[in-house]
Amino acid sequence: MGARRTFAPKVLAAIRDGQVIGIRAGTQPHRVIGIWAVVVQGRVFVRSWSVKPRSWFRTFLEEPRGIVTVNDREIPVRAVRTRSEPLKDAVSRAYLEKYHTPGSVKYARDLAGAKSRATTTELIPL
Repeated sequence: MGARRTFAPKVLAAIRDGQVIGIRAGTQPHRVIGIWAVVVQGRVFVRSWSVKPRSWFRTFLEEPRGIVTVNDREIPVRAVRTRSEPLKDAVSRAYLEKYHTPGSVKYARDLAGAKSRATTTELIPL
């Protein structure tokens, strides 16, 4: 099995230090939306806050390819569901550490909750 692909160091830093990345799930035409992302162990993770039937998360379940936009750069990605409970714990901690302002902490707590935790997805560059 080959080495896992990773984002370039500058892209990882931009995701780690920035507040929002753009995402478009699937290969069908659709607008890019902004979501929160965290970097854990040099890997990029996202979670769905609303888990709606027509969400990026549900689209990735059916078609695990899409794009992210970081610093006006479009990067093709593959979405992989995270099953590791310790890794999900680390992602929860990363959300709570990164999004800790008074206006964002409620949403970070929700993202660390059971419903959103179940949607933990790693984005791997193609």
